[in-house]
Amino acid sequence: MRRPTAHDYSLDLLDGGTLPLDRYAGHPVLLVNTASKCGFTPQYEELQAVWSHYRGRGLVVIGAPCNDFGRQEPGNAEEIQSFCARNYGVSFPMSAKLHVRGPEAHPLFRWLAEEGGVLSRPRWNFYKYLIGRDGRLQSWFTSVTKPMNHRVRTAIDRAILQD
Repeated sequence: MRRPTAHDYSLDLLDGGTLPLDRYAGHPVLLVNTASKCGFTPQYEELQAVWSHYRGRGLVVIGAPCNDFGRQEPGNAEEIQSFCARNYGVSFPMSAKLHVRGPEAHPLFRWLAEEGGVLSRPRWNFYKYLIGRDGRLQSWFTSVTKPMNHRVRTAIDRAILQD
């Protein structure tokens, strides 16, 4: 029996519609649970920089707004989208607000927790998950690891070069 990959899941988009992740088969994906009113919110700037720098090499960045931690994403879809565009120039895809932990966690985040183990479960906003071209979890990083950190960039470079 084939094990599931990230490509077996889809996300509702912040601006409407659905994003099937199999659309990105053959591309590495950096998925980040985000929030607009968090001490880590300035990481949006570096996420946009990662997107701008690596997009031409095939990397996809996806933000996943989440209100699970400290109720730091209270806005509706329009407010979140406006905040991200106005303050950080975010142009990468954003999912609709979702849960990343507990019984209501989105199936993709349940899969990520299973694949990465107990320590990979998001314990705050801005956990980063690097999914390889094959849809398998390659690496993950906690909130304190910034998107332009050397370890993150090295992992992205490896994922881009992976066959």
